[in-house]
Amino acid sequence: MAHIWEGVLPAVTTKFHADFSIDHAWTKKNIEAQIEAGVDGIIVCGSLGEASTLSLDEKLEVLDLAVDASHGRVPVLLTVAENSTLDGCRQVERGAQRGASGYMVLPGLRYLSDRRETLHHFRTVANASPLPLMIYNNPLAYGVDMTPDMFAEIADEKKIVAIKESCGDVRRVTDLINAVGDRYAIFCGVDNLAMEALLMGAHGWVAGLVCAFPRETVAIYKLVKAGRLEEARKIYRWFAPLLALDVSAKLVQNIKLAEAIVGLGTEPVRLPRLPLEGVERKAVETLIRHAIETRPALPSL
Repeated sequence: MAHIWEGVLPAVTTKFHADFSIDHAWTKKNIEAQIEAGVDGIIVCGSLGEASTLSLDEKLEVLDLAVDASHGRVPVLLTVAENSTLDGCRQVERGAQRGASGYMVLPGLRYLSDRRETLHHFRTVANASPLPLMIYNNPLAYGVDMTPDMFAEIADEKKIVAIKESCGDVRRVTDLINAVGDRYAIFCGVDNLAMEALLMGAHGWVAGLVCAFPRETVAIYKLVKAGRLEEARKIYRWFAPLLALDVSAKLVQNIKLAEAIVGLGTEPVRLPRLPLEGVERKAVETLIRHAIETRPALPSL
């Protein structure tokens, strides 16, 4: 079955000026670098995009920047990460008017919904949306788990076309396929499980370190899909220490530091986050610079 979304979809950071206003130039520059490297879509205003610090109007502002930067070359998905289902419905209605190709939708935040409430939330947002949806499942971060049997139950909602699976257990890919077959496009949402998930049948990778290393991320995906596994493994093993930076409470600061070092972004983050400093910063910076020094030559794709 062909899915409308497959491949590498960067969850891009939102760039800020020193005064915390949105930096249009750097946001668009990074998105352009992603597309030039061969990614298959762009996701804005997710966890890595500091959604919790953005107003709805600011999220639409970032969406406008991404749509303009993409020029229709790849789909642009807006993340729906709201406290209430009603606000999620408002967002999907407004985003469709601004050129979004679809949405990545989280459960309602703060409140830990039960099974019935979680399914009702996603059905309600799907009914309000004129565009297709990817459900983002991250029980470790948000406390609500969309299990394989829940995806089977909601499979009649045709607008729900994809899953970003971030439960942290690569076995979930097999469990999903056993439960729902090829009904949804399955994306790995944990950077340092991505190759494992792809080998088990995932259709794509919603990636984080791609923001600083887009060509390497795309190369791993394409090599795996081409069956060139030893070449993919070589790059993935080099990448692994960097990919672990995504599995951290400081993932935003880590990845923004990497972007700044490689020339694809800037460091400012919105409060309450603060940029890395001291021993913590030195350790992350050392890791990034070592990776740059040992960066592998990429094979022809």
